[in-house]
Amino acid sequence: MRQSEIIELSTAELQEKLGELKKSYADLKMAHSVTPLENPLQLRQVRRTVARVATELTKRELQ
Repeated sequence: MRQSEIIELSTAELQEKLGELKKSYADLKMAHSVTPLENPLQLRQVRRTVARVATELTKRELQ
């Protein structure tokens, strides 16, 4: 998910997306600990997307 896509979402949608992404990250991390993922870079991509969404939420709260 790109930054431009994140900015277009509403605050409620961002909070929902953050929950989904955190669950997805936890699932990927668990799956990777059991058996190595085919593409371990997925972990990095999801983690960074979580950070982007969380940063946008914080930015909106401070405004």
